[in-house]
Amino acid sequence: MSTLSSELSPDRRPSVGERLTILEPGRAERNYWSDLWHYRELFAILAWRDVAVRYKQTVIGLAWALIRPFLTMIVFTVIFGRLAALPSDGSAPYAIMVFAGMLPWFLFSSILSDASSSLIGNANLISKVYFPRLVIPCAAAMVAVADFLVNLAMLMVLMLWYGFFPGWRILFLPGFVLLAVAASLGPALWVTALNVKYRDFRYVIPFIVQFGLYVSPVGFSSAVVPEAWRFLYSLNPVVGVIDGFRWCLLGGESRLHVPGFLASLCVVTFFLWRGVRYFRATERNFADMV
Repeated sequence: MSTLSSELSPDRRPSVGERLTILEPGRAERNYWSDLWHYRELFAILAWRDVAVRYKQTVIGLAWALIRPFLTMIVFTVIFGRLAALPSDGSAPYAIMVFAGMLPWFLFSSILSDASSSLIGNANLISKVYFPRLVIPCAAAMVAVADFLVNLAMLMVLMLWYGFFPGWRILFLPGFVLLAVAASLGPALWVTALNVKYRDFRYVIPFIVQFGLYVSPVGFSSAVVPEAWRFLYSLNPVVGVIDGFRWCLLGGESRLHVPGFLASLCVVTFFLWRGVRYFRATERNFADMV
């Protein structure tokens, strides 16, 4: 089966069994979002490839997904829970509160880091084949989702160890997982597009991740933030996501600050809209710049 273009002679007619593809200005633009669905198999292949590279025939891949949150939990529990004597959320053990905050944070930071370099890592594919480029950073995000599932299983084991069990609110956890992915993809798409044009942006990501870890309530509860500053503090989109995770996992005594959560939700929506818009505006030049 061959593919023809509209540049062929008008006398040329496809024979039985041939497929005629008409290339028109703006046609790809009009069909972009439907093309994302048509290229779902490519998304699955790229996502599976990235996950397989992380875990297949490796020890450090799975071990790193377990060791990193476990050691971070210990450090934060000692520094904030023992030395600084900060309170936990409700009756939850401090270690569980920290781990519940690390789940969305590691999901956010991993998607931001992996997606930001995904276009550069797939330069050969971009320069040779047409497909919606949005597929690549979204597929790269699936590695972070796989790590998240490993960490979630580890949290369940930790809860069993402490004899602490979540209540009915855990039913809302999938919604907050989607919110965490949305909060990550917005900045990730923005930085990914910038990284294609300005390669030094790859040095900015580790700084953003390190700085964000300390200004987000990963090692402490948002309840320690003074009420007068709570709304302003919640403009950090990760704050609402982390508070939502703890609200789901830590039981009835963990409170969700509704005005702050709504502020975080608005910021997440803005960054996602802005990230997709900027990515789409610069996407047509990716093949020339990679």
